[in-house]
Amino acid sequence: MTARTEVLAVRFGRHRMRRSAYFLHYEGYGEPDDDIDLDYSLWVVRGPSGTVVVDTGFAPEVGARRGREVLADPVEALAAAGIDASSVGTVVVTHAHYDHIGNLDRFPSAEIVMARREYEFWQGPFASRPHFAQPTEATEIGRLATLRAEGRVTLFDGGHRIGPGVELVELGGHTPGQLVVVVEGEDAGAVLASDAIHSYEEYERDRPFGIVGDVAAMYAAFDRIREIEQRPGTQVVPGHDPAVLERFEVLPDAAGAAVRRVL
Repeated sequence: MTARTEVLAVRFGRHRMRRSAYFLHYEGYGEPDDDIDLDYSLWVVRGPSGTVVVDTGFAPEVGARRGREVLADPVEALAAAGIDASSVGTVVVTHAHYDHIGNLDRFPSAEIVMARREYEFWQGPFASRPHFAQPTEATEIGRLATLRAEGRVTLFDGGHRIGPGVELVELGGHTPGQLVVVVEGEDAGAVLASDAIHSYEEYERDRPFGIVGDVAAMYAAFDRIREIEQRPGTQVVPGHDPAVLERFEVLPDAAGAAVRRVL
């Protein structure tokens, strides 16, 4: 690569829930119930092809209505890291849950890139069924359709390269077209797992998350990420683990926002 690629994790919210709600069929593990903390984040890849934002977080009013602690407006948190949402050229949607597509209207210049299977599922007949609909907002799903009609949504099948060293990989599991973003730098790399992996514990102990579209596909996603992780210098970044703030270095000029430099 001819220019350095930088990857950032930007936290904007948090929540506490019971382990029995976090992990699928937790009672089968024979362990006592307890609280577990989640962070809410989005990610940025800056490199030779410009700035790519991976997911757009929840709309602050939606997060508050759902009982999440809103630590920052996601767009303002990006601004603290020097990223102007109005000038971002590419937004990757890893999946269409409310905490990942809540501010798409605030990225007016961006091409929206997502898996075809993910888009079509949420425009299809099962999207409104309670199991699937609970972690979505109907107005946000409708916004995706509007953006598609405007020609701003790019859909793909399986995999898609959006620039030098930045690859989108469709895995499914959590949702039908759940993506991960694989970034390869000059001597290191990162897997932005989004909700293919919510936490290090989920991944390391092979425990599916409680919100799942296809359990077998979720296990297969764990295995595929393990394969990618074997590449020298590659680190996995889960979507909701507070430990990300501890494992990666602080971006010193982020004006007080919880931003970590992953790569």
